[in-house]
Amino acid sequence: CEAGVLPRVHGSALFTRGETQALVTVTLGSGKNEQIVEGLGQDYAEKFYLHYNFPPFSVGEAKRIMGPSRRDIGHGKLAERALQGVLPSVEKFPYTVRVVSDILESNGSSSMASACGGSLALMDAGVPIRATVAGISIGMISGDGDGHEDIYLTDIQGEEDHFGDMDFKVTGTREGITGIQLDLKIRGLNMEQIRKSLAEAYGARVKIIDLMEQEIAKARDQLSVHAPRLLTTSIHPEKIGRLIGPGGKTIRELESTTGATIEVS
Repeated sequence: CEAGVLPRVHGSALFTRGETQALVTVTLGSGKNEQIVEGLGQDYAEKFYLHYNFPPFSVGEAKRIMGPSRRDIGHGKLAERALQGVLPSVEKFPYTVRVVSDILESNGSSSMASACGGSLALMDAGVPIRATVAGISIGMISGDGDGHEDIYLTDIQGEEDHFGDMDFKVTGTREGITGIQLDLKIRGLNMEQIRKSLAEAYGARVKIIDLMEQEIAKARDQLSVHAPRLLTTSIHPEKIGRLIGPGGKTIRELESTTGATIEVS
């Protein structure tokens, strides 16, 4: 675990576990940097989002680097969900936060590396997350039903994922779980298999958190000198029109004069 590896960005971390390595960066922005989602229903904006990139060289392949695949989007959403549960409220930390995980090498769960690296990078950026988040993947080779016990594998690599029966990804803090994702090649799991998997994941997760907190245990007190600063003030709602001016003339003039971005809500 290494935090603050890139001096120019708002927050960064390099997380390496076995043959899997993720370089994670954090960018802080204003409300104008929110991601607009045009779904089937009403459009909405997200103040926190995580993008995951899996270039071909991370697995030793020479291919074109193209747009994100469904797998990339899914892995990014899993890591995003893993971190969402520990984020501060908008009132406490009003910034828009974008996290980008670039996988530099992969032979193991890179989505879990993204969650770990994302947690480190958020703390490096000064985002006051409530607890350190880590993730691990648990594999299983099921018994044949003739009295042979299931074999559980902690932190499965690519070959074990390919030949095994299960890939159970679990993210969380010391206190609880923030996200799970399960791939199965067998017809289902019984409760004992679920309990065993979650217990294995908890033990490994706490060990990883211990190592992460040796590098950085909480959010930095100060934001990066390169990060924007947000100042909030209240005015009477009837004066909003005077602030904006006819056709937005006044607020545009204020922005051009000061160099600040002014948002009214």
